[in-house]
Formats: sequence, structure tokens, C-alpha cells
Amino acid sequence: MSGSYVALLRGINVGGRNPIRMPELAECFRDAGYEDVGTYLQSGNVLFQPGGRGRPGGQKLEADVEAMLEQRFGMPLLVVIRSRDELARTIEAAPADHGSPKLRSDVFFLKHPLTAEAALAEMPELREGVDAVAAGPGAIYFSRVAARATKTRIQKFMAMPVFQQMTVRTWGTCTKLLEKLDEMDGAA
Repeated sequence: MSGSYVALLRGINVGGRNPIRMPELAECFRDAGYEDVGTYLQSGNVLFQPGGRGRPGGQKLEADVEAMLEQRFGMPLLVVIRSRDELARTIEAAPADHGSPKLRSDVFFLKHPLTAEAALAEMPELREGVDAVAAGPGAIYFSRVAARATKTRIQKFMAMPVFQQMTVRTWGTCTKLLEKLDEMDGAA
């Protein structure tokens, strides 16, 4: 059982909107008592351990972090938090070809109480032979054939209200985050 978590912030540093520098984001977590805080990329991936805060539950932890960030940065931000073990389960449950070089593969992390089944029920028809989706634990796996990626229809889904309750990471980012969480747990 690991003690590390990743907070996946939605919609920061995208197209010049909601700019937050990663050193300031990490400092915010440290100031709140979280330990071993680090960030990955500029898109709002914060790796941390609860520290003296105990082992909080997922939804409570998400609510606490969202409140902390809104107070610090003055804007509401959607945060999806996964423990190291939860992220590992999501990666392990991916379709066999997810992340293959022939595909552009992403993971859509869902904010509780949204389920993969409910989100998929709202998904518009995607392009046959280009797009593929599958349900996972607290996530949707989405990929498109790299050679035909401009033909994807996922933008229709991304424009829908349900999309506001999820945050997206590339497959490469997901696997790198798991590596970093494993390093944190190994050092702890």
C-alpha cells in the first residue's frame, strides 16, 4: 500500500487561461502541510504525500485541495486525485493497444460521482476506423489512429457539459506519473 497521490488539475495553463506557475502550485501544497511535493509538466500534475494530515479519503481530499487552491489562486479549479494504487489500476486496465505508436492515446479522468458508464452514455458517435473509447476505473480511455488524428470527432464530446467533470492526460503523462509516484514511495 503506497502513500503517494497525484492531483490532476483541470484547465490550467491552457491557451493562456488560468495561468499558475508550477513552483507556486507546489508551494501551495507544502504550505498546507503536504509532503514530498513535486510537479510534472506545466499542466497541473502535483505529486504529494499527505504528511501529517493522515490518510484522507479521495473525495474529501479532492474537496480540501480544491478549497485550498481557490483560496490561494482566487479561481475555482476542478481537481481529480488518484492514489498511486488507483493510478496503477487505471493503467493496468487500459485496452491492450492503448499507448501504441500507431495511436494517440489519452486517459479522461472522471470526477466523482461521474462514472465511465454515464460519461460514455453521453458520448456522441465517433468516427469509425479513427476513434476508440473504453471504460476504465474512474476513467475513459480514448485513442485515435495517429495517421488519421485530424479526422477525430472527440471535439464534440469535449464541448459537452459532461466534459467539465473530467480532466485529460496523455498516455505518456499517465505512465510517467506512475513512475514518479513509484520513485516517491521507494524513497519514503
